[in-house]
Amino acid sequence: MTVVKSTLPEKALRVTATALQDTLVDLLGLSLIGKQAHWNIVGPRFRSIHLQLDEVVATARAHSDTVAERAAALGVSPDGRPETIAATLALPGAKDGWLKDTDVVELMVSALETAIGRLRERIAATDEPDPVTQDLLIAITADLEKERWMFAAENQPH
Repeated sequence: MTVVKSTLPEKALRVTATALQDTLVDLLGLSLIGKQAHWNIVGPRFRSIHLQLDEVVATARAHSDTVAERAAALGVSPDGRPETIAATLALPGAKDGWLKDTDVVELMVSALETAIGRLRERIAATDEPDPVTQDLLIAITADLEKERWMFAAENQPH
């Protein structure tokens, strides 16, 4: 069933739909990774990193909504179901149990780097098929790079 007809040609829509769906999964996954770490972090920098994790989660959730709505506007049904996220997430996840603050920082740097790398591939892929989606992906990348920088600075020696 097609509810919304896309303004994009079919080939461009396929590329764009894949880019948006994969980005949606990464963003929802990133928000789950951040919350898991948020609930389980321990260590001397607990409070500051605990709060910083909420910033990443809020950023990922806000962008995931924008991505899903972009897909819907193009006539593509976004799929954010838990089973879809579990089956297709390609980001590194948190270990079970309590997490040392230094390990949380490493986890978030790694997860953000992976998400950013995947976004850059989608930016290149959507250059011609849909510059509007490409622009959205560029903005998301900028925000995630800022978050990655803030986490990467946490484990640097004084």
